[in-house]
Amino acid sequence: MSRVRGPRRLRRLERWASAAVAVAVLSPAASGCVVVHGEREVLPATTPAEAAKALEQFTEAYNKADKAYDSSLDADHVTGALGAIDAARLKAGRVNNPGGNPAHTPLTLTDAEFTIPKKAGWPRWFVADAKGNKGGDVRWLMVFLRYGAGEKWRVAYLTLVAPGKVPEFKKDADGLAEAVPESAAGLAVAPGDLSRAYATYLKSGGNAFAPGTHTTGWRELRAKAASRPGLARQYIDQPLTDGAYAPLALRTADGGALVFFTTRHYEKQTAAQGATVPTPNKNVQALTTGEIRQSLTMEFLSNEMALDPPRNTGDQQVSILARVQGLTSALGE
Repeated sequence: MSRVRGPRRLRRLERWASAAVAVAVLSPAASGCVVVHGEREVLPATTPAEAAKALEQFTEAYNKADKAYDSSLDADHVTGALGAIDAARLKAGRVNNPGGNPAHTPLTLTDAEFTIPKKAGWPRWFVADAKGNKGGDVRWLMVFLRYGAGEKWRVAYLTLVAPGKVPEFKKDADGLAEAVPESAAGLAVAPGDLSRAYATYLKSGGNAFAPGTHTTGWRELRAKAASRPGLARQYIDQPLTDGAYAPLALRTADGGALVFFTTRHYEKQTAAQGATVPTPNKNVQALTTGEIRQSLTMEFLSNEMALDPPRNTGDQQVSILARVQGLTSALGE
């Protein structure tokens, strides 16, 4: 069940978003060219009704793919970081269970709320915040994205967040949110720079990010793992900002931004002379090419949700509120 507050807001939002499709005002020029003005209009990304339908279609496709362990069944409904993570998960599941998922439990998403920004041009996107029956007592935050009116809505980002941890968004009189550009000034870190800043932090540390599970905690876990005798671990972290991996941000009520972004991570395990790499679990093995003799290199994609504070207002550290990571490939040597 979705919630949209205020009937007048709903009617205004429906009219605005209908214009998003119909507003392409065509005017013949002397040269015979046609000028499309719709791309310059600041319009809602969608309507609440269309957003609810997109969430319903995603859930249906996700369940079909999960039950059959077949990524082709939801490929039209995922993209970006989630698309890569989901496809690898389903591939591993298929290798280990060719007949489908023996532990399949349908995902249900209820109590859905939609945050719909207004912006000019493509891509357009919105955020769905729903209660899921998986993952414990958490909210599922999904960013739906598309690059044209004729395309299906696809989920590019998925994060699981404890209730009450999602910040309040800045909204106008119609209940529409504000999309923050990648190059936006006035924030501790520009949204377009967050992926690179996070990759740099994981390697070298620093003060750009607030302490927490996905910052200081993750660095501490890596340090402990790297010091185990007989097995060396090396890490490489890379930004990922192109296409459907590009960061997306919403203005928060305090002037900051909630930013969704992607990073890529490699972990290489190398056994000491005379030792062997510990046998990985069956899902890792399913995604591994080559033979694991002396080393195993694993590639992960991670999508993060960060609270980026306004510049020059108190604490300037970015907080990583949630992170979902998945193995996408592995190489044995």
